[in-house]
Amino acid sequence: MDNRDFSKKRNKSFGKSGFNRPGGRERAGEEPSKRLRSGDMPAGTDSDADSEGEIIIGRNPVIEALKSGRVIDSVYVNRESVASLGQIMNLARDRGILVKQVNEQKLSQMAMGGAHQGVIAVGGCAEYVSVSDILDIARSKGEDPFIIICDEIEDPHNLGAIIRTAESAGAHGIIIPKRRSASLNHTVYKTSAGAASWLPVARVSNIPAAIDELKQSGVWIYGTDASGERYDKANLTGAIGLVIGSEGFGMGKLVASKCDFMLSLPMRGKITSLNASVAAGIFMYEIVRQRDIKAGQG
Repeated sequence: MDNRDFSKKRNKSFGKSGFNRPGGRERAGEEPSKRLRSGDMPAGTDSDADSEGEIIIGRNPVIEALKSGRVIDSVYVNRESVASLGQIMNLARDRGILVKQVNEQKLSQMAMGGAHQGVIAVGGCAEYVSVSDILDIARSKGEDPFIIICDEIEDPHNLGAIIRTAESAGAHGIIIPKRRSASLNHTVYKTSAGAASWLPVARVSNIPAAIDELKQSGVWIYGTDASGERYDKANLTGAIGLVIGSEGFGMGKLVASKCDFMLSLPMRGKITSLNASVAAGIFMYEIVRQRDIKAGQG
């Protein structure tokens, strides 16, 4: 791929051939999937292990924080008071901030005795980007995309470690789901050794839809599963999206069905799986190794 400046072509298709794919293969054009804005996701009551960070409590402080452009990861609202919290919910959704409806007990626990007035905002360590933003970064560098897709990585220490390795390996960005996933909180920031401030992260409503968007742009999707081809025997050059499954269950069935290829690691001991961030690091640096060889740097 040449070094043309693609920065002014955001959100446009790469065309039928798209990015360079392994082995010169081309994916036939597909209908682009409809992408959802952050605010389109139904508010839920997912696990809130990701809520560590700066806490802003009370209606006026949260409104001012949202209006000021401060980095906010999530907004928690009392599900019984949503009718009176419309302004806050709209401000959050306009900025693509996740809104979670929870009960009074949850809010009181988070506020630790403070007068939360039915709403709490949790600060984040970085703003989220879109999938197309990540693709544009690869374009602007004249490089084939190298994107990590985290399918429900719920431990913030694992997500932080994956972000740290991905940034070091030269990945263009990471995609995470809005539900059942750690987010860009301060634990992730600390574990990533600050890499979360440098590596773009897209938080999407639907991972399979995000994968479809990547495929439409010519990216090949590699899943990770024990039944797959040995990782160092696969062709990992070209435009790649690497899926890392959740800590306990691996990839979801629908996500797995979207993968073009499956990769595996040789397991010689009695333990049959690795920590998600460790496995991710091995796969990522095999991609780096093969890219370097192709570029004549190996």
